[in-house]
Amino acid sequence: MIKIEQLTNSYVESVRNIKLAAEQITFSGTPEEFLLDTSETTDLHVIKYDEAVVGFFKLDLNYSSNHSFCHENSIGLRAFALDMRQQGKGIGTQAVKALGSYLQANYSGYHSIYLTVNCKNPKAISCYQKGGFEDTKETYHGGAAGPQRIMRRKIAQEG
Repeated sequence: MIKIEQLTNSYVESVRNIKLAAEQITFSGTPEEFLLDTSETTDLHVIKYDEAVVGFFKLDLNYSSNHSFCHENSIGLRAFALDMRQQGKGIGTQAVKALGSYLQANYSGYHSIYLTVNCKNPKAISCYQKGGFEDTKETYHGGAAGPQRIMRRKIAQEG
């Protein structure tokens, strides 16, 4: 079972033990870089599978200030990474799907979540789409590793 939780000190060593392939590091950074983010507008999270930490990601609460494609009252998903030993099992897609209800429960004050994913990473694009993100058909050119697709998902329920 997939569970998403905010990073606490008890998970730091587990995050450090996550193994990423070189191409993953290009897209998401290392576990150590993830842990060094102490920004007050970034919330660090872990992905757990059967109670073991298998991945991590950041929610950037100030994303719309730094990315013109991101509408106000929206947040950004950054540095989403899954341990290379856990890939190919559907865990990434399950985690992205679980993110929807997690955001509704914990970030309901925001309307949408945005992300950019490298155009050279079709597996990640597919994972995000299966998990409920839509491709905006726009390209972001500000990434260090080349052009990226812009994707978004609603958080707030229409009502």
